[in-house]
Amino acid sequence: MSKFSVLIANYNNGHFFEKCCQSLVAQTETDWEAVILDDGSTDDSLEVIKKIIGSDSRFKIHQNDQNRGIGYTKRRLIDLAESEVCGFLDPDDALAPHALEIVLKTHSEYPEAGLVYSNFVRCDENLNPLSVHKAKQITELDQSYYNFNAEISHFVTFKKKIYEKTSGIDPFLKIAEDKDWYMKMCEIAPVKYIDEDLYLYRIHDSGISTTKNAEKALFWHWVALIKMAERRNINVEDLFLQSYVPKKKYDQAINQLNHVKNSRWAKLGNTIGLFKIFKKL
Repeated sequence: MSKFSVLIANYNNGHFFEKCCQSLVAQTETDWEAVILDDGSTDDSLEVIKKIIGSDSRFKIHQNDQNRGIGYTKRRLIDLAESEVCGFLDPDDALAPHALEIVLKTHSEYPEAGLVYSNFVRCDENLNPLSVHKAKQITELDQSYYNFNAEISHFVTFKKKIYEKTSGIDPFLKIAEDKDWYMKMCEIAPVKYIDEDLYLYRIHDSGISTTKNAEKALFWHWVALIKMAERRNINVEDLFLQSYVPKKKYDQAINQLNHVKNSRWAKLGNTIGLFKIFKKL
C-alpha cells in the first residue's frame, strides 16, 4: 500500500492535466498512488490523460457511470483510495515538488490531526504564479472555521480513519463541498496548518469556484453552513443578516440611482447642461 493517495476528480479538464501529472512525477516522495475518477467528461479528457500517464502504474483511472457531480465524485474517490493519508488535487492544478514529503512528515508528527493543510499559490491560466494565499491555523469552532476567507485551503490532506468518523462528503452539494467536509473534520479532531506554499491553483474561466461561478459557490457555501448549524444546533441567521443586509441596501441605492439617471427629466437636464455631474454617475 502506498503512503499517500492523491485524489483527482476530472470533468473535461484533460487539456490541463499535463502539468498536474508532471508535478506528481517530480515529487521528492515517490511512494504514492494517483486515483483519477472521471465524472462523465464530454470531451476527450480520458484519452488525453491516458496518453500523458503512459505506463506509470501509480496512476489508476476510474469512471462514473454518468455525470454525478463533484460531491459524489470526491466521496467515491475516498472509497477508492488505498492509503491512510489522502489529499485532493484538481487536474488543472499542480503541487510543489516537496508537497507530499512535507504533508506526510506533518501527519506523522501530529497523529491526532485530521486535516493537514498549507498555503496555495494563485496562478494564471498557464500556471504562472500571481500571488500567495496564506491559510490560518484553526483552533476553535468560531467564524474562522466557517472558511469565508479560505482559512483552510489547498493543499488539504487528511487521515482516512478520522474522515470516516464523519458523515463524509455530501453528494448533494454541487459546489463548495470542500467547505462542508472541512467543517466536519474540524468538529471531530484538531487540524494542523503548514506555512508552506505547496499548491499551485490555476485560475481560468471554467473553474468551478471562480469567475462566473463565484455566486453559485457562495450559495452552496451557505447551504453547507446551514447544514453545519443544524448539526451543531446553533443559529447562523444573524451571521447571514450581517453579511447580506448591507449589500441589499447598497443594491437598492444603486437601483434608485439608475432610475433617476434614466428618467426623462435627468436626461433633459444633462442635454441642456444643468447636471454637469451626470456623466460621472
